[in-house]
Amino acid sequence: MGRRNLDECDADRIKKILLLGVEGDKRKIYFEKAVCEAGIDYEFCDWNNFLLLEKRKDLKQCIIKIDAPKWDSSILNDLDKLTNQYKKALFTLTEQPFGAYFNHPMDILELLDKRKCKQKLIQNGIPVTKPIFHTFSKSDELLSFMRENQWRQVFIKPVTGSGAAGVSALRFVPTKNKIVLYTCAQLFENKLINTKRMHRLEQDKAVEFLDVLLKLDCIVEKWHRKSSCQSKDNDYIDNQYYFDLRVIVQDGRIDYILPRLSKGPITNLHLNNLSIPFNELNLKTSVVDELCDVCIKAAACYPRLNSVGLDVLLEKDSEKPYIIEMNAQGDLMHKDVYGDNIIYRRQIELINNIMLKSSLRL
Repeated sequence: MGRRNLDECDADRIKKILLLGVEGDKRKIYFEKAVCEAGIDYEFCDWNNFLLLEKRKDLKQCIIKIDAPKWDSSILNDLDKLTNQYKKALFTLTEQPFGAYFNHPMDILELLDKRKCKQKLIQNGIPVTKPIFHTFSKSDELLSFMRENQWRQVFIKPVTGSGAAGVSALRFVPTKNKIVLYTCAQLFENKLINTKRMHRLEQDKAVEFLDVLLKLDCIVEKWHRKSSCQSKDNDYIDNQYYFDLRVIVQDGRIDYILPRLSKGPITNLHLNNLSIPFNELNLKTSVVDELCDVCIKAAACYPRLNSVGLDVLLEKDSEKPYIIEMNAQGDLMHKDVYGDNIIYRRQIELINNIMLKSSLRL
């Protein structure tokens, strides 16, 4: 092989990690920590400057890891505009000649759409929290559906939201015409503002909120009863909590499981909910095996994603696992990064393997 061909081969070898993310974000800080420990060549690009990547001539030598951008609005009515901007950016990234993607932009894009993701999981026989593949434009339509189908409890979520943005849990008792809604958003001047605390709305206020929420593109799902557990937190007299799980699957292996505990229906940790080590749930081996099997099969539906975060519930009494949703950028677990940093260390291991394979192909 001549010298020119050697140079061409070397130009195709992946040598560097390029992280596209947000300056100061904990994802960046602790991913960089894992990179430094491994001694791998690394570069960071802020989302504000991502268009500059188009001018780069060395992208074939980079494997890119894409973190989520920082939204510049907490108004849920802006979700579509912000998501469309992000979609356009992901499309732009697919047009660049990167050596490899850690998580492929088009699969990140698909997981942003809760409806499309859930459809794929159902097609592959994965148990999921039951969706209603029907859109409701106002509260009357949804309440009529619930009355006719004898559904007393549902979750309503903006299709493209994250971090519990706009997620609402609705209870409806038709015989008493009682309506109760739990959400972490607030209605202000006919706009929905995402907050970091729970709100409880009843009757007319709940209906008013629903009418605005349903103007967004929302998915409605059955409210499955979650399993409960005892917290060892002695600061609470009543330490009985409902829980679900954030499960991190990376390259076909479960690397982390974090139980999220709440007194109410929404368990996201930024709402001041609790978390405990997974082993403190004391689940039966058969339950853990089924949970792991379901999560690995769900992740396998997206083979171009090396890392996914899954929200999973165990149904009360049966302890059967159901996938609530999936996230291609749900890898930040504070208890992990402040501890052993297992998730990001494992990502560096996977990236190193991709780099090695690129060398062996030359």
